[in-house]
Amino acid sequence: MIDLRRLRVLRVLADHGTVTAAAHALHLTPSAVSQQLRLLAKEVGVDLLRHEGRRVRLTPAAVVLLEHADSLFAQWERARADLTAGDERGTVRLCGVSSAVAALLTPAAARLRADHPRLTTRVLEEESADCYELLLAEEADIAVVLPTPEAPPAGDPRFTQWPLLDDPQDLLVPAGHPLARQDAVELADAAREPWIVKPRNNDTYTLLQVACAAAGFTPRIAHEAKEWFAVSALVSAGFGVCLVPRLAPLPPQHEVVRIPLRGNPRPSRRIVGCVRRGSEGQWPIARAIVAIEAVCAGRVTDERAV
Repeated sequence: MIDLRRLRVLRVLADHGTVTAAAHALHLTPSAVSQQLRLLAKEVGVDLLRHEGRRVRLTPAAVVLLEHADSLFAQWERARADLTAGDERGTVRLCGVSSAVAALLTPAAARLRADHPRLTTRVLEEESADCYELLLAEEADIAVVLPTPEAPPAGDPRFTQWPLLDDPQDLLVPAGHPLARQDAVELADAAREPWIVKPRNNDTYTLLQVACAAAGFTPRIAHEAKEWFAVSALVSAGFGVCLVPRLAPLPPQHEVVRIPLRGNPRPSRRIVGCVRRGSEGQWPIARAIVAIEAVCAGRVTDERAV
């Protein structure tokens, strides 16, 4: 018999490359990770790791075992759905980036509270890369994420992923800015402006880089901020401009203007839902998916009406 919890440790090790990194992702000590891997090797009767100095490398047997792991985990998720069928109790954990939490997950959680009072909902704000890890560690059940070049591919067998909506980017300028009087602008119109964006650990930075390159310029970053309240405050005070997703709520006390972009490029974020493959049939997760998709559909309808 194989303990799937130990198999999960092996999969996390394969993703992160070192015992220390895997321990950090799993909230375990390195010694606990090593022990779980030794016990797994004993269960399957083969060596799983080859030690090379302070690093470890997966053996060919470990690679073969991981090729079967995705099917085993997906089947276990489906079995959990069958075991809990008809039970309207439980907990569902939703995670996503800050703008998705504000605009999508919070109203979805409110729907779940009203429609299914016996279901407990927990919301976690995390960057997209962290959301995938939370799913694999079973610390979250549904992620609403922004695919980046580092994200798992759409066909990754560990996940079921599907598009939710496209989130256009607007140019955010101070209320007194010359561009603020226009109904729409091209991104190149802001080429000479100072920009406000945090390059590190920020899902939207790559989007800004790619969009500005397509518009023929490199943004001059004057100030670094990521949270939209801080970014909006800096823009309001005249320290620069930024791209802001239409989903992101901005404080009304800040004197800023959102300007839609016209022409090409018109950058937009694709918002994607993601769960562990096979878990979408579990009652709490299925109800939460319905609620999230209803909120997204409502936003799309509102955008078209405008």
